[in-house]
Amino acid sequence: MDHYLTRDKPYKAIIKFSIPMIIASLFQQVYTLVDSLIVGKYVGESALASIGASFSLTTIFICIAIGGGVGASVLIARYYGARNYIKMKTATYTSIISFLIVAIALSVFGLIFSKDIMILLHTPDKILDLSVLYLDIYFYGLPFLFMYNIISALYNSLGESRIPLYFLIFSSILNVILDIYMVRDLKMGIEGAAYATLLAQGVSAFFSFILFLKYMGKFDAKVDNFFDIHELRLMSRLAIPSIIQQSTITIGQVLVQSVVNSFGTEILAGFTSAFRVESLIIVPLTSLGNAVSSYTSQNVGSGKKMRISEGLRSSLIIVGFICFFICIYLSIYYKSIIGAFMNKSSSKLAYETGYSYLSFIAFFFVLVGSKQVVDGVLRGLGDVRIFTMSNIVNLSIRVSLSMIFAPIIGISMVWYSVPLGWLANLVISSIYYFYLKKRNFTLKF
Repeated sequence: MDHYLTRDKPYKAIIKFSIPMIIASLFQQVYTLVDSLIVGKYVGESALASIGASFSLTTIFICIAIGGGVGASVLIARYYGARNYIKMKTATYTSIISFLIVAIALSVFGLIFSKDIMILLHTPDKILDLSVLYLDIYFYGLPFLFMYNIISALYNSLGESRIPLYFLIFSSILNVILDIYMVRDLKMGIEGAAYATLLAQGVSAFFSFILFLKYMGKFDAKVDNFFDIHELRLMSRLAIPSIIQQSTITIGQVLVQSVVNSFGTEILAGFTSAFRVESLIIVPLTSLGNAVSSYTSQNVGSGKKMRISEGLRSSLIIVGFICFFICIYLSIYYKSIIGAFMNKSSSKLAYETGYSYLSFIAFFFVLVGSKQVVDGVLRGLGDVRIFTMSNIVNLSIRVSLSMIFAPIIGISMVWYSVPLGWLANLVISSIYYFYLKKRNFTLKF
C-alpha cells in the first residue's frame, strides 16, 4: 500500500492528497447550486427563496455526514499509518454500520418535524409549503447522502482521494441532466429539483459502497468482529467534535436564517444567491482542513510528528494563494455572479442584497481557510477540547450579533458577524496549537 502521506515532502503530499478532495467538494456543491440556478431561471424568485429557506438546514445534515466521516477517518488513518490493518478494518465496518443507523434515524425525524422546523425558522408563509416539499424529498434521500460521505471519508483516511472524486463527478453530471429534464422539460418545479438530487445521490452511494467493499479486500487481514463498541467509543470522541466543527458555520447560518427570513422574500432570495457562492468557496477550504487531519493522523501513527508543523505551514500557504485569487475574482465579478441566480422578474432589492453580501465577504475567506487547517491539525492529533470550544465561540458570536443587532441596524449586521466569528475561532485554535507544539504534540488517544 502507498503510504505517501508519511513519506513524501509535506507540501507535495498535501497537494497530491487534497486536490482530488477539493475538486470533489466543489462537485458536491453542484447539487444545490444547480438546483438554485435552474429553479431560479425556470421557476422564479419564490421557488429560489424556498430552496434558500431550507438550504442552511439541509447543509447541517451534510456537515453531520462529512464531520462524522472525518472524525472516524482520523482513527482509521492512525491505524493505517501504524499498519495495523485488523483494527483498521474493524473500525471501518463499525463506522459504516453506525452512520447508516444515524442516517435512518435523522431521516425519520426530519420527515416528522420538517414543517415545524421551517415554521420555527420564520419561513415566510408565501413559500412555506414549497420549502417543506423540497425538504421532505431531501430527507428521503438522507441515508444515500450519509453512505456516500462516510465511504468517501474512509477512502481519504487510506490516502485514496481519487475514487470518491470519480463517483462525485459522475453523480454531479447525472444531477445536472436530471435537474434540467425534470424542472425545465417536465415542468416539475422545485419537486423535480429535489428528486433529481435524490436519484443522483442514490446511484452514487450504491456503486461507491460496492467498490469500497472490493477495495477493502486488498488488505490481508481477517476480521471476526464487524461491530466493536470500543472502536465506536474512540470514533465518537473524535466524530462528535468534528461534526460540531464542520457544522458550526452552517448551524450559525440556520439560526441566522430566521433573522434573514424575517426581512421578507426579496431579501431572502438575494441572500440565498450570495450564500450559495459562499458555501461553494468554503467547502473546498474545509476539504483542505480534512486532508490535513488525515495527513496529521497518519504521521502520528507512523511516529513522524516532526512533519506536522511542516504540513501546517504548507497548508497555510496553499490557503493564502487560493483566497487571494478568490478575493480578486469576487471583487470584480460579484454582480455577474449574483445575476446568474436571478431572472427578469427578480426585484432590485434581491439583487442589491446579493451584491452587498458577496462583495463584503470576499475579503475574509482567508480567515475561514486558515481556521480550517489549524483545526484539521488539532483533529488529527485527537485533541478536541479547545478545538470544540473555539468553534462554539465562533457560533455564539455569529448568532448573538445577528439576532441582537440585525433587527436594529439592518441585514448588513449578518454580514459583519461572519468574519468576526471566524477570527475568534482562528485565534483560539492557533494559541492552543502552539501550546501543543511546545509539548511535542502530546496525544489524547
